[in-house]
Amino acid sequence: MANTYPHLNDKLTAFIRRQKMFFVATAPLSAEGSVNVSPKGYDSLAIIDERTIAYLDLGGSGIETHAHVRENGRITLMFCAFEGAANIVRVYGRGEAVMFDDPGFAEKRALFPGFSRARGVITVHVTRVQDSCGWAVPFFEYKSERDQLRRWVDAADEDTWTERRYASNALSIDGLPGLVRAREEVLSADDADERR
Repeated sequence: MANTYPHLNDKLTAFIRRQKMFFVATAPLSAEGSVNVSPKGYDSLAIIDERTIAYLDLGGSGIETHAHVRENGRITLMFCAFEGAANIVRVYGRGEAVMFDDPGFAEKRALFPGFSRARGVITVHVTRVQDSCGWAVPFFEYKSERDQLRRWVDAADEDTWTERRYASNALSIDGLPGLVRAREEVLSADDADERR
C-alpha cells in the first residue's frame, strides 16, 4: 500500500540517506520525445530541507535531464531498498538545472565538498513524496563505488574538459538544447528578435 506525503519527513529522509544509489526520471513535453531514466551514485545527493533536494551531476554521455528540466521542470527521483526492509520512495517535483558556467553554480557545488568539478547541479523542489512496498526489488550487497567517472572527470585540464562538455552535450537525443554557452543563448535571442 502506497502512502503519500506533501514533503519529506524524518523517516523518509533517513531512508534516502541510507541508499547508495538512486534513479532520476524526466521527459520532454513532446509525445514523441524520449523518457529518460538515469542511475546516480557516489555521495552526490544533498537533502537541503523537507521540500528541497539537490544532486551533483558529474557528467555523462547525454544531457537529457538538463534539457528536460529546462524545458518543463518535471522530475522524479526514486530510491529503492536493496538491503533491509523492502521499500521504495519516489520524490516528485519541479527541477532546476544549474550548469557549471551558470551564475550561482559555485554556491550549489559547495553542497558537495568532495568534488572539485561537475557538469551541473539539479535542484528538486519537492511537490509530493510517495512510498510503496518494494517487495519485488531484490537484495543486493553493496561492494564499493566504481571510480571510472571520477577519474575521467578529474583527468582532463579545465579547458579541455569544458570544451568537451560543450561539444558532446549541446543537444539532447530529441534535439532539445542542452549545454549552451551563455553568449550563444544571447545571440539566439537576438536572432529571434531580428526575425520578428
